[in-house]
Amino acid sequence: MKSKVAVLKTTPETVLKDYQQLFELADGPKALDPNSTTILKDNISWHFPMPSANTTPWQLEGTILALKNNGFEDISCVQNQTVVTNAYKGEDENGYVPIFKHYDIAVKYNFEPKDMSWVAYKPKAKMNALDQIYPDGIHIPDYFMGKNIIHLPTTKCHIYTTTTGAMKNAFGGLLSKHRHYTHSVIHETLVDLLAIQKEIHTGLFAVMDGTTAGNGPGPRVMKPEIKNIILASEDQVAIDAVAAKLMGFDPMNIKYINMAHNQGLGCGDPREIELVGDDVSNENWHFKVGHSLHQFMGWLTWFGPTKFLQKLITHTPIVIIPIAFSETYHDLVHWPLKEKKIYEHWRETTSWGQLFKRYQQDGYLYHE
Repeated sequence: MKSKVAVLKTTPETVLKDYQQLFELADGPKALDPNSTTILKDNISWHFPMPSANTTPWQLEGTILALKNNGFEDISCVQNQTVVTNAYKGEDENGYVPIFKHYDIAVKYNFEPKDMSWVAYKPKAKMNALDQIYPDGIHIPDYFMGKNIIHLPTTKCHIYTTTTGAMKNAFGGLLSKHRHYTHSVIHETLVDLLAIQKEIHTGLFAVMDGTTAGNGPGPRVMKPEIKNIILASEDQVAIDAVAAKLMGFDPMNIKYINMAHNQGLGCGDPREIELVGDDVSNENWHFKVGHSLHQFMGWLTWFGPTKFLQKLITHTPIVIIPIAFSETYHDLVHWPLKEKKIYEHWRETTSWGQLFKRYQQDGYLYHE
């Protein structure tokens, strides 16, 4: 049987209804265990409301409505911590908090001991890299075991992986804030994480927002482009492959997609994927990752001629230097001088920006 990916063209006026239809088209109810808690794993690539960087509030609300329509009432959301992103600020700036409150969604933080503990886990699947990166043992949050999970990524480029989507979204939830240790083997890591997810979750699903997609050196400083597309699938590899093809990339030339396909974890070949919903098979957005100073510094650290220094730089107190550089580069330079203006222009001049503004004012959209 072919992997199925549902794709719909949408508008701000119909997006909540469309997300509910998308869930049905992609067989969401069949992919999840109705007797298990369902975790929503949103994506906060940047705590600022940069369009295309983060889960959209309509993506979050539409998915919650789809779940509740199908009898899934036990729903939570898990946030993660990175060395440069503030989860509390991110969920506030991006309009999630009123939605959580209105729909009574329990919010858990994988860096808060009161919410979950990190426990040793020995995968049944053969690992490509994680067992080498963490020779003392792989640790994952105990809260994730025995639950459904729905990933909520956006359609965007990434400086390390070309594209980022459903598979990359697990990176934040399943690995601790020191996940940057894996950047030199990031593709192998994403494949390992998908193998682990298939072992620990009762159901695995992804709902991706491409209403505004991210072109350029993501996952933060990108050029947002209106594309009016939403996607969903049980197959994490297939949804990433379809999104990559839409962006203009050959999915099978992207290492993490190719590896996952060849290891039987999903389908990365668009010719073998069944598209349902709207026909987007001939779309090509001609996205390019491009270049940035942050990308160059990352390349030097993880892949370039100075990569032999990476353990010294990233595994010792010296790590505060690249962290400070990243925070300064993104939060103190790029956001106030460039990206904030892009965000404000998007908010004031586009229909999706106006919808975001409504969420800022009203908190949530759906009223029975």
